[in-house]
Amino acid sequence: MDEFLDRELRPGEVGLVRAHLETCAACASEYAFEESILISVREKLRRVAVPSEFRARIALRLAEARSSPQTDS
Repeated sequence: MDEFLDRELRPGEVGLVRAHLETCAACASEYAFEESILISVREKLRRVAVPSEFRARIALRLAEARSSPQTDS
């Protein structure tokens, strides 16, 4: 569910999850709940002023993470 909400699944996997959510009320309910929490958190985070130095450090770390080799654990 987390990977689906975070849009980290491959297209085929997304289709499978969507199909499951259409037929499983329990998972659809869980998805709706978690999605509402994410939307709320995103809205609240947009109201927080983030210092430019902090944004720069985050951007640098993200760039470093993207350029380093991935390892499967």
